[in-house]
Amino acid sequence: MGSQIVESIVMENVQYPEWQKLFQDALVELDKDELQERVAAAEAAILSRLEAMSDTGDRPSERHAIEDALASLRVLKRESLGFRGRREKREWRGKE
Repeated sequence: MGSQIVESIVMENVQYPEWQKLFQDALVELDKDELQERVAAAEAAILSRLEAMSDTGDRPSERHAIEDALASLRVLKRESLGFRGRREKREWRGKE
């Protein structure tokens, strides 16, 4: 019962259901294997939405939300999954 209440509260805050629910699922996932799958699903949904938005014109508020979500996913991947960006790889290799 409690999880249904939490989910309904979270869903009330979803302005962009095409991708935001998958993004939120990734943010709360604790299992690393599941997290990797949820991050990939959120990124795919976001990229799909960006592609669809290119045909429908500019939506600055959603674009800003997408930029924030992608930045959050990058941090999540780096901190929780150990992914390194290109820049970080170069810096890390230089310290070996």
